[in-house]
Amino acid sequence: MKKHTIVALVQDRPGVLSRVVGLVRRRGYNIESLAVGHSETPNVSRITMVVEWNDVDQVVKQLYRLIEVLKVSDVTNDPTVEREMVLVKLHAPAPKRHEIVSMCNVFDAKIVDVGVNTMVVEMTGTPAKVENFIEIVKPYGVKEMMRTGRVAMVRGARGHNAAEYAESSNGTNGQFAVNRN
Repeated sequence: MKKHTIVALVQDRPGVLSRVVGLVRRRGYNIESLAVGHSETPNVSRITMVVEWNDVDQVVKQLYRLIEVLKVSDVTNDPTVEREMVLVKLHAPAPKRHEIVSMCNVFDAKIVDVGVNTMVVEMTGTPAKVENFIEIVKPYGVKEMMRTGRVAMVRGARGHNAAEYAESSNGTNGQFAVNRN
């Protein structure tokens, strides 16, 4: 099965994420990664999902049926900037710390906490770089790990500008003017 990156702009209201995830789940898609946050426009959130499926056109069409969904795109084949973040707590006794610091410098990772025998490292990069970083630090002894979902943005002028989908000023009483092109 092919992995697809789906980006959606939605109204920032309670229950919207639950409805989006429920629709995807009911279709039998596995959500590998999910990231949600505020966009550049008030009351509009951006969702980035990575799903494993051969053809996601049907889900994109179904998402448009949700009233709160303003724009949905499968950006899998578009030129995108993609990032993930990982926090890793490593076993780091004093003799190994110099090695860990050197390895962090290679990956542009930051040491965000140091304990008696542990270090917490933060690393941000492409999904492949994050995966490579995790493989490199495993020999040190991973005590805990938390990886964010993928965030993606289409390069150049094309993309999901939330302002295009923001509240219209034609007296719609808080309803959004939706341009689904």
